Amino acid sequence: MLPLRLKTRKYPWYVRVIFWLQRRKYGDALNSSRYWAQSPSIFLTLSLFYGVLDRKSSPISPVMRSLIIVRVSQLNGCSFCIDLNTSILLERGLDMEKVQALNKWRESPLFSDEERLVLEYVEDVTDSKGEIRAPIKTQMAQQYTDKDLVEITALIAFQNMSTKFNNAFGIDPQGFCSLEIK
Repeated sequence: MLPLRLKTRKYPWYVRVIFWLQRRKYGDALNSSRYWAQSPSIFLTLSLFYGVLDRKSSPISPVMRSLIIVRVSQLNGCSFCIDLNTSILLERGLDMEKVQALNKWRESPLFSDEERLVLEYVEDVTDSKGEIRAPIKTQMAQQYTDKDLVEITALIAFQNMSTKFNNAFGIDPQGFCSLEIK
């Protein structure tokens, strides 16, 4: 874990707005955001980028976006991300039993063919070898438009970056989800 002395200083107005929005939505500013905010311009850019990935008009459904994010978080062992994003996945209406089965989705009958394909893709993209198996590439290209593929892949890449950042600083969960999901 990298040591970081979080400065309590006056943040630029846009950082204060982001913190205010987080307090409104989550009851507090996110632990991760306090670290990102040490570089306000990076934090703003990151926040805007995530906002675009998780926008209402995304061609990828909210539940699918959250499945992707939670699975990447599980693969990278980011307890902060698992906590926050599992709570969002539940808010978006995914059944509790299915949420609990996500870590063992291959053995579970609860996941659709589309979800299985995307979860395979998530695992291939997240694997540090960087190899996407040919059958997965073919199936993804058949199932999704180029725009959809860019959106899905960008979301996976974003979440991989986020988990690596949070793990580097040892950012703890904030208790958003009472489930023990690993």
